[in-house]
Amino acid sequence: MKWSALLLIASLAGADAWAGAIDAIPTCHDNKLVGAPAATLETELFVAIDQTTLLDGGLKQSVADNLKPFLTPANGFQVITFSAYTQGHYTEVLASGRLDATLDPARRNDISKTALAKFDQCMTRQPQLAAQVAGTALRSAFDGTSGEIAKSDVLASIKAIAELSRKSKARNKVVLLVSDMLENSSVSSFYADHGHSVRKIDPAREMQLVEQNQLLGDFGGARVYVIGAGLLSEDAKKSKSYRDPKTMQALAGFWKTYLEKSGAQLVEFGQPALLSPIR
Repeated sequence: MKWSALLLIASLAGADAWAGAIDAIPTCHDNKLVGAPAATLETELFVAIDQTTLLDGGLKQSVADNLKPFLTPANGFQVITFSAYTQGHYTEVLASGRLDATLDPARRNDISKTALAKFDQCMTRQPQLAAQVAGTALRSAFDGTSGEIAKSDVLASIKAIAELSRKSKARNKVVLLVSDMLENSSVSSFYADHGHSVRKIDPAREMQLVEQNQLLGDFGGARVYVIGAGLLSEDAKKSKSYRDPKTMQALAGFWKTYLEKSGAQLVEFGQPALLSPIR
């Protein structure tokens, strides 16, 4: 489903109805004859969007394309926004939901045809509802992005997002960080030239600052992907900002170490786009 189609579904559902939709997918197990839903999710996807990072249409499409395959039975999702702890932009779960697992064939034989028909109908609707909720949340997140936010507490925000991942009961945890990954806070700044370019950081020195300020998190074994690394506000204006390979290599190296120390695996560091779909 394309980005525009995902937004179309959201608009048809009524965007206001899904604003702040937490645990927004009703279970199909409300009928006692069907039995209780599975307690554990197979996979939970956390899409965390940095509202200081301006994406073009292609990158927004990529976020939607990578979310959509996870809206299937036995999976869950959360759409999260973050940026600075000031100026009204803070870490917030915009929407979340979980989809029921399909019934084991042996259990289906013990359920009445009427109850089973209602259950199957509900299961068919769940991915559509999940797309409505996720589409509205993505639109809200991207509409709230701004290049005018003075600070970007990426490290503190990612530590908070790690806690959401750690608490997940899913067998597999996947985190998509949609961010330039450029810290700009009282702890450190990854910018140079008054924010017009990316500074070549010393990964070891920056990691010392992280540990001194207790900014490591615990992702609980999540796999992490990044879309948007190294993007600057000027990129959204179609300027051709040069990315020095050594500067980007240092940035990627820092985050790889940070995530390893925070109980996660960095699978791909999109600079700015991913080369392969999230799995």
